[in-house]
Amino acid sequence: MFSFIGLSKRLAIFLLIPLLSACVDGGSRPGGYYPPERPRPDWNRPQRPDRPDWDRPQRPDRPDWNQPGRPGRPDRPDRPDWNQPGRPGRPDRPGRPEQPGFCTREYRPVCGQQGGRTQTFPNACEAANAGFSVVASGECRR
Repeated sequence: MFSFIGLSKRLAIFLLIPLLSACVDGGSRPGGYYPPERPRPDWNRPQRPDRPDWDRPQRPDRPDWNQPGRPGRPDRPDRPDWNQPGRPGRPDRPGRPEQPGFCTREYRPVCGQQGGRTQTFPNACEAANAGFSVVASGECRR
């Protein structure tokens, strides 16, 4: 008579063999994966009649794409005024900070003070964005 443990092992092997063999891809040829064939030395690049300039490094629809000294671009390090307020081509941003105030959503309460007013904030970053300075960790005492 068969034992239940021996039968369950045989059943598990019987069910796992098709699953594991399905996970193997033999490729299109026997023996596994073969990389694509390399082009022969006499191979010529295919022609594209719809875009004769398809293999150029620059974009033909944007004549200023790879030109040196792209004027009017604020990200150029060769312009000494690219990150200064009042730079040409970009007016100052009144009422908006130079760097946006994004804070994480952590809850570590702090007590902030601005003038004579105190207020509890969820974290120090939120207090700094509201213009308050942190005076104590934890909630403000009333």
